Amino acid sequence: MSYTSTINIPQFQQDLINWFEKEQRELPWRENKDPYRVWVSEIMLQQTKVDTVIPYFQNFMHQFPTLEALAGAEEQQVLKAWEGLGYYSRARNLQSAVQEVVAEYDAKIPNTPEQLGALKGVGPYTKGAILSIAFDKPEPAVDGNVMRVLSRILRIEEDIAKAKTRKTFEAAVKELISEENPSAFNQALMELGALVCTPKSPSCLLCPVQQHCLAYQAGVEQTLPVKNKKTKQSTKSYFALVLEDEEGRYVLEQRPAQGLLAQLWQFPMVDQTEVDKRHLEVYIQERFQTEVNQITELQPVKHVFSHLTWHLQVLHVKIQSDLQLPERMHLLTMEELDAYPLPVSHQNIYKQL
Repeated sequence: MSYTSTINIPQFQQDLINWFEKEQRELPWRENKDPYRVWVSEIMLQQTKVDTVIPYFQNFMHQFPTLEALAGAEEQQVLKAWEGLGYYSRARNLQSAVQEVVAEYDAKIPNTPEQLGALKGVGPYTKGAILSIAFDKPEPAVDGNVMRVLSRILRIEEDIAKAKTRKTFEAAVKELISEENPSAFNQALMELGALVCTPKSPSCLLCPVQQHCLAYQAGVEQTLPVKNKKTKQSTKSYFALVLEDEEGRYVLEQRPAQGLLAQLWQFPMVDQTEVDKRHLEVYIQERFQTEVNQITELQPVKHVFSHLTWHLQVLHVKIQSDLQLPERMHLLTMEELDAYPLPVSHQNIYKQL
């Protein structure tokens, strides 16, 4: 039996879309259906709250108003515009995919699932969101919001932490989606999850599709969706070295080309399991071939990633000017430093200066 067999689909579509057209938030990427704007917004909104994204989106579109502008930009400029949003591989993949669209598709975003889905960083959800919102194609766009809403409405008790469960929800959306207005339908599901059918304490009495909701009727809306996966958090402790020479210049280090926060810039970090604090001065002298004049402690910084927590013990180290910098390090004035993309943890260090 199909999960959607219990629902009056035309009435559900009408109730949901009518609510969305009255209650939707005014958001900058909803000003029109430009596929480029939709694409940028969907990439930015991955694992990031709407209120956080709005100023970033506006700034990004100001700097890179067209596909060609983004395709031709320096990667460091793109990362600087993304600074603070996190998950920086999103920005790199977006630029790489846009470059492919400009080169291979004459700067026109493809509107077929096969071509769009083959672009770097465009997964099943992003593909469905662009095709439905920008091109009005009845394609499913299933993210965490949509799985939560439909798990309650259709009483789907499969574990959403399992990859195969997405197929269940995609099949359900294909059966439910409005052929006449897929753009409003998919956006309405997402909006409902953001405003009404929230993770905790859903506002069932305000819900426009409450009469269709099997979980509400059974009083089990608080127990859905089922999600059993627990990610293990690990912790790393570092010394973050704010090295300042006698001319007031600071050492910045570029992170490796692959991995966490790839190619962003930071104050040099030393794993506390590798160097004891008592031997830190000797370590600095040997690594940078310079004398240490003074070490003072700044406010520590804690940063929580999805799978990892950093504890940074921040040390302001006054050094002599005749230092030798290892590869991937620059010596910069405060004004020059401002142009470099820093991860959030190191922006918090920079603010202390």
